[in-house]
Amino acid sequence: MKNDRMNSMKIQEIVEKTDGKILCCTDLDHRITYGFSSDLMSDILTLDPDNGIMITGLANIQALRTAEMADIHHILFVRNKEISEDLINHARDIGICLLWTRYTMFKTCGLLYNSGLKSAY
Repeated sequence: MKNDRMNSMKIQEIVEKTDGKILCCTDLDHRITYGFSSDLMSDILTLDPDNGIMITGLANIQALRTAEMADIHHILFVRNKEISEDLINHARDIGICLLWTRYTMFKTCGLLYNSGLKSAY
C-alpha cells in the first residue's frame, strides 16, 4: 500500500503540479496512478484506463464521449484550451472530473511523470 501511495497522486496534487485548476470534480481525494496522453481518441480507446487520467488538448464533446465509453473518470485538458460551460455541465452529469492547465502536453506529462505518476504503457 505504501508503494502504491508513492506512485499515485490526488487530484489536488495534479492541479498543483501543473499549475492548473479544477473545472468540475466530485472526489478530490481519489488517487490517480496512471497517466496517458493523446489527441487521437482512437488511441485512448486501446488503453486499460483503470485508475488513470486522460491528458488531452481535444477540448470538445468527443473527448467526453471517448472517456465515457472507455470508463475514464478523469480528464486533464492542456494547452490553455477554453472549456465551454456546456462541456463542464455534461461532464458533471456523467461523473467525469475535468481539470485544466495552460501547459503543453509535453510539459504536463513530464511534470506528472517526474512526480510519480506511472505511464499507462
